[in-house]
Amino acid sequence: MRILVVGAGAIGGYFGGRLLEAGRDVTFLVRERRAAQLAQTGLNVRSPNGDLSIPNPPIVLAKDVREPFDLILLSCKAYDLDGAIESIKTSVGPNTAILPMLNGMHHLDVLEAQFGAERVLGGQCIVAVTLDADGTIVHLNKLHSMAFGERAGGLSARIEAISAQLTGAQFDAFASPEIIQSMWEKWVFLATLAAGTCLMRAPVGDIIAAPGGQKLLLDLFDEARAIASANGFTPGEAVVARARAMFTEAGSTITASMLRDLENGARIEADHVVGDLITRAKAAHVDQISTPVFSTAYTHLKAYESRRERGDVKAS
Repeated sequence: MRILVVGAGAIGGYFGGRLLEAGRDVTFLVRERRAAQLAQTGLNVRSPNGDLSIPNPPIVLAKDVREPFDLILLSCKAYDLDGAIESIKTSVGPNTAILPMLNGMHHLDVLEAQFGAERVLGGQCIVAVTLDADGTIVHLNKLHSMAFGERAGGLSARIEAISAQLTGAQFDAFASPEIIQSMWEKWVFLATLAAGTCLMRAPVGDIIAAPGGQKLLLDLFDEARAIASANGFTPGEAVVARARAMFTEAGSTITASMLRDLENGARIEADHVVGDLITRAKAAHVDQISTPVFSTAYTHLKAYESRRERGDVKAS
């Protein structure tokens, strides 16, 4: 199976590197700047699960793609989705499967409109990675999982074939018969974490140590759960219990990557992670849904974006 990994940044570089290490047929679709960097330094990963160094990893520029790939792993930020779509158009054939690992749901609608529902899978990953100044991928903890599946549910022959390629590659890979449910459950957690830590500019432990902080996080979580339920994807009891434990853990240093981006003056996924959740609350037409805390957090994030666009916030 020929696999195209879109980008060799933090997430794409990590999972694509592990797949290469396991002997899979992987090519990275990169821009010229990253291509030059990889040619000079190779693809390097520092991880508590084992370091990785691949000299001269297989790369291609969008303009040089000559035939479609079997599987495309898409792990860009939401604000880069349009550019990513343009870059993979020549890589998509009649039998290509696109596996996006973005957060939220809006990207599925965009990809389906461009490439057709039959080509777009559901997927998500759980991994904390970043690029350092030298382009090395730094894995920040031991978590590194990927889940994927047919959006209609079940385990198709296509998913079984993809699973055979993605498993056994030094990260946790799961073929899910209910991938959309899993994506909603992750979105509920992530949106709560992003909205709360960005609004308060602090990790969970500091928020719950402040007056009213724990209530704020749990109110956000309850709002997100209500939206998911109204859209037909009520989070499971085990997921809820685990999330509530994390949002009430004294001394917790957990934050959302969106907070790190915000503090570095970088672009953020305000619309995709937080704004679209509020939009789906309204679209569900359930009168009982109210999002006062999420709406406040979204206003806060959009005000940051306005300042950044004006140049009042220094971008890293």
